[in-house]
Amino acid sequence: MLCIAPVAASYLLYYNWRPAHTNNYGELIGPVPLNDFDHPGTSGGLAGLKGKWTMVIVDSGECSGPCRNKLWQMRQLRLTQGKDMDRVARAWLVDDDTTPDPVLLENYEGTLVLRGSQVPGLVRTLADRDPRKHIFLIDPQGNLMMRFPDSPDLSRVKKDLTHLLKVSQVG
Repeated sequence: MLCIAPVAASYLLYYNWRPAHTNNYGELIGPVPLNDFDHPGTSGGLAGLKGKWTMVIVDSGECSGPCRNKLWQMRQLRLTQGKDMDRVARAWLVDDDTTPDPVLLENYEGTLVLRGSQVPGLVRTLADRDPRKHIFLIDPQGNLMMRFPDSPDLSRVKKDLTHLLKVSQVG
């Protein structure tokens, strides 16, 4: 009994107990595997981002005020990672037929612009998650794993991202 009790207790705690409080700011999702990373033949898809932590926003190609703010936030969050900023990528999923302004794209150089036809798995996965309000995070293995709230506190998002980069051996 002395040997079995710790093992039994660990199983009970693992499967039946959830902590009342977590330290992360973003809402954990899944992880939900995205098959869009597995198709390197798809031009302009997510295949080139495999192995990186990827922040994703979804918005119109017109990119009004909230969209521009999210683009700015993603750029700043990536820059705050210092020597690890090359481990973080940014993507903008344009969910309509509008072509983004070239000047805007120049201001946010390095942000991958995607169309829904290039990433159908991501579009399906985000469809019921109110995608225009959030910044999403995809892990280096191609799993959608976190979303940050509408109008996020950037210092708390930075803390989450820094922690993930620190503990991750991948990406």
